[in-house]
Amino acid sequence: MPLLRNNAVPSYRLHKQSGQAIVTLNGRDVLLGAYGSAASKAAYDRGIAEWIANGRQLSVPRFGLSLSQLIERYRQHVEAYYRRPDGSPTSEADNIRQAIRPVRKLYGSTLAVEFSPLKLKAVRDQMVNGIEGRSGYVRASINKRINRIRAMFKWAVENEILPPSVHQGLMAVSALKAGRTAAPEGQPVRPVPEDYICPILDHVSPQVRAMVELQLLTGARPGEICSMRTIDIDRGGRVWIFRPESHKTQYRGHSREIRIGPKAQEVLKPFLNNLDLTAYVFSPRDAELARRSRMHAKRKTPLGYGNRPGSNRRRNPKWQPGAKYTVNSYRRAVQRACDVVFSLPSQLCRIRVDGKRPDTKRWETENEWRTRIGTHGLAEAKAWIKEHRWHTHQLRHNAATRLRREYGVEMARIILGHQHVSATEIYAEADAAKAMEVMAEVG
Repeated sequence: MPLLRNNAVPSYRLHKQSGQAIVTLNGRDVLLGAYGSAASKAAYDRGIAEWIANGRQLSVPRFGLSLSQLIERYRQHVEAYYRRPDGSPTSEADNIRQAIRPVRKLYGSTLAVEFSPLKLKAVRDQMVNGIEGRSGYVRASINKRINRIRAMFKWAVENEILPPSVHQGLMAVSALKAGRTAAPEGQPVRPVPEDYICPILDHVSPQVRAMVELQLLTGARPGEICSMRTIDIDRGGRVWIFRPESHKTQYRGHSREIRIGPKAQEVLKPFLNNLDLTAYVFSPRDAELARRSRMHAKRKTPLGYGNRPGSNRRRNPKWQPGAKYTVNSYRRAVQRACDVVFSLPSQLCRIRVDGKRPDTKRWETENEWRTRIGTHGLAEAKAWIKEHRWHTHQLRHNAATRLRREYGVEMARIILGHQHVSATEIYAEADAAKAMEVMAEVG
């Protein structure tokens, strides 16, 4: 039997065993009634119309759909829906995949229509206790993941894959409340202490240093700084206006303007020499080229001894620098600098041990290091790293706190691009020192 073309419509056929009309949709045979009858032909027309409207997917056997099948269909919707204007996927697509993973693991073979509130609570309990050897999530993160799971069932009801009663039952599961659950509370994001910022600036590339300084001066998000292009910067006035091509709240119809004052302009100017206006201002490729040039300039061996630039490179390296920084690569660059500046105490650092050959030394492996320092030492090392490392999103909190202290919360809201003051208050810590001075006079 020849294969159907992609745009072909399954045919109306006779089922010889039963004498009924039949049509095959997505590999499933659907009986329509007595062959040749008006009712069977009407059922065929109706079934084909619904099949085409549903993206050439069978929507009739929705109550026989397993959770794994539902997740697969929802995944296709998520990959197509959660995209930026340039077509790249948003972070929400990955957040949804991680949230739904324990549902597939626990109940993948269960019928989707049988997913009840108790089953959702079982999934939540696993998030509290830990998944696949990982420690449990914090309370706020668990609530967000449960909401993403419920959103999948809401989508299924919206597309008539499941009856409304399934989603209504899941909505009855209350969110975890603070102090009334075993899930730990997450620590709020704090501004970076200034003593931790300045020392690392000499241990990062000029591009990363400029990105850090721009965040402190403008309050921009890390992703906005990474995606900065010359064409998106209006340099017509005393204060430049940077309008990102895409931003966090774009899907809500909000606009985003980042104001770049004179100090930030001085930081930015050295990187605006690229003639390609659509190129990214801060490029890892440029940073790597500059690093190699500096290394070559420091060489003392003559060029005739194999030191010509590019003569000792692999033809197809596993890693090549990209045209732009991502939020993760930007964060890693800062954290590597933190590890250099704020190194572990000597008793917790890796040491050199005897090698396989006589009179040779090597650095101890990860397992050897863990065994030597023990459980207590490992916990102490993790606590040290957590205290002395910071991530780039904290710089936005630094800017928010300074703006609120010097110019008020309403002006901080406008500069940060928030729609409501309540969002700004999350980012901007109140100036406790000023409150103490006021109460010393008033109280």
